[in-house]
Formats: sequence, structure tokens, C-alpha cells
Amino acid sequence: MAAVCLSGVTKKFGQNVVLQDIDLEVNDREFMVLVGPSGCGKSTLLRLIAGLEEVTDGSIYLGDRQINHLPPKARDIAMVFQSYALYPHMTVYNNIAFGLKRQKSQNLAQNLAKLAWFLAKNKKQRAEIDQRVQQVADSLQISHLLDRKPKELSGGQKQRVALGRAIARNPQVFLMDEPLSNLDAQLRSDTRSQIVQLQKQLQVTTIYVTHDQVEAMTMGDRIVVLNKGDIQQVDTPLNIYRKPANQFVAGFMGSPPMNFLPVNVVNGFLQGASLIKAIALNELLLQEIGSDRPFTLGFRPEDLQPTTADEAHIQGTVELVEALGSETIVLLKLADVEIRARVSADIGLEHHWQIGDRSFWRLYMNMFYAFDALSVVTLHHPYRII
Repeated sequence: MAAVCLSGVTKKFGQNVVLQDIDLEVNDREFMVLVGPSGCGKSTLLRLIAGLEEVTDGSIYLGDRQINHLPPKARDIAMVFQSYALYPHMTVYNNIAFGLKRQKSQNLAQNLAKLAWFLAKNKKQRAEIDQRVQQVADSLQISHLLDRKPKELSGGQKQRVALGRAIARNPQVFLMDEPLSNLDAQLRSDTRSQIVQLQKQLQVTTIYVTHDQVEAMTMGDRIVVLNKGDIQQVDTPLNIYRKPANQFVAGFMGSPPMNFLPVNVVNGFLQGASLIKAIALNELLLQEIGSDRPFTLGFRPEDLQPTTADEAHIQGTVELVEALGSETIVLLKLADVEIRARVSADIGLEHHWQIGDRSFWRLYMNMFYAFDALSVVTLHHPYRII
């Protein structure tokens, strides 16, 4: 196994810059997740590592070896595609064994002069391939499907066959490009767990692309957040959620995402068009933030709780209520923005909100986030309200 290092990697399609000066190191045996909105460059980055696209500038290393000038077959990397990319005329067994057979045939081509040795060796390697295919099929619970062809499989079964084909080769690096996006919710959750368990068992460096924040948070050892071809933050899932590097990361990671309100600090209080009651700041926070200046207040949906009019910081009109069983999400229209609140199902039943209702909310926050209104960079986080 080996680490993957990208140094100054840039990719252009004509005049369109898709990735700009990317520096990233994926540690040996790490599960790294690339996440970001559509068009941010995450799949292109994966294809550059695989060798399916050429690097415009910069270098890619696998361990100590520079690989961006090597063809895909020489990089010792296996890739799982969103579309499965199975051979329709082959059985599940042959799809999984295909890469192994190519590896073995390349080794044997140098020894064709020794026919007897070739036949004996070929028989032995066929047995090795069969054993490897059986091991992979058992680990993915698809042993009973080995004689079927892709058209006879469900979406989840096809995805496991695609995973099996990559695993069977025993590469130095796995690349996975949104492999679960075609599956239903329950199957996606089950397969997600399987992939994480397999990666820990095989101890293979893995780079996984997704647009799903839940997948990113639950699967990755670290997460890379991309936007418009630039890396916004690289950190652990918990730090990405609790200590976002900027307002984009704060708004992208989390479901529902962080809420933002434009506010000002005036005479030691937070004030804004959407706040019906000013929020007092202690002296330490005033020193950190500074007085008489605008910024963007960020807070998570779970930091809002319904209350009475005299205790409320926020008043809003209910625009949507999503009862999810274990919790309730309420979309509120304020004076100048929309925000979301997340409460328990019991609180949702107690208040029984209807669209158009006026409701009052208090900011019960352990911490909040201050983003500069101009540069959109976190001033300092987290602040605690006292």
C-alpha cells in the first residue's frame, strides 16, 4: 500500500480551469472522502489520479513514484465507477476475475518458449484466480451470483460486483466515484457500511468521491471539501462540522445546513433585521469580534428552540414542516432570510405547526460562528454566548 500525493495539480479543458493548484496528501491506508457541489472538480481529480485524464500542470505521486506520466494500467490503481462499468457478456465470476487474468497473462507472455512450464504454471494460476474470486465473493456475499450475468442482477448486486472486481486485483489504491448514488436509501446505507468495513479489513488507501454529506461524515477518516476547483478545507469529519474554515464549508456540510443571519455589534449587543431581541455579548467576545461592525452570524438548526414571544430572539413565519419521525425540521421565513430549525419529534407534536403560522424561537447555543461579511472567512470559532 502507499500514500497518494498531489503537488500543484491543475487541470484545464481549453480555457476552462477545472482544478487550480491542488496540493493534497492522502496517507497510507487512509480513507479520504472528496465532497463538494456538482461541478466542483472532485470526479475530475479522481480521474487524474487514475490516469483517465491528463494533468495540465503539477505532479501526482504514488508513494515515492511519480505516476502522472504513466498509463492507467501501470499505476496499480483500481477504480469503481458510478455506472458500475461491468462487461455485459461476462458472468459475475469473469467480471471479477478479468483484471487478475490480465495480470497473470502479462507475466506468462515472457515465458511462452517453455510450453510445458507455461501449461503447468497456467493451471496453477487459474487455481489461484479461482481462490481469489471465491474469497472476494464470500466477503461481499455474492457467491451465489457467480454464474449470473449483469442483466440478471439488481443495482445493489451490480455495485458489489464492481467492488469485487476492484478488490480482487489487490491494488495499492482504490478510487471510488460516487458508487452508491444509484442505490435506494436502505441499500445505500447497508453498502456504505460494507465498504467501510472492507477498507478497514483490506487496509488499502482509498479515495472516495461523493456529493452526499452523510456519506462523507460517516465514511471518511478525513474529508476534502472542494468548491469551484479549490480545496476549502481538509480535516476530520468532526472538525469539518464543528470548526468550518469558512462560510461555504459551514453551509455545505450538515443536513440541514448551518443558518446565517446578517448582524451588527452595537454597544455590546448583536442586532439585526431578523433579531427581535438583541443578544448581549460579554467583554471577551467584544474584544475578539470588535464593536460597531457587521458580520454574518452562523448557527446550527439544532441550536434553535421554540419559546414565547417575550423570550424570543427570532420571529418567523412557518413555510414548511418536515416530520421525519425521530425529529421535525421547520423552515422559517424571517424578515430578510430563510432559516431551518431542528427539534425533537415530541416538540413537533406539541406545537403542531401549520404553514403560515407565526412562531417564536430562542437561540439556545453552546457556541456560534462569526463570518466576516466581506471576506467570508471565519473570524474566530467557536464563540460561546454567555
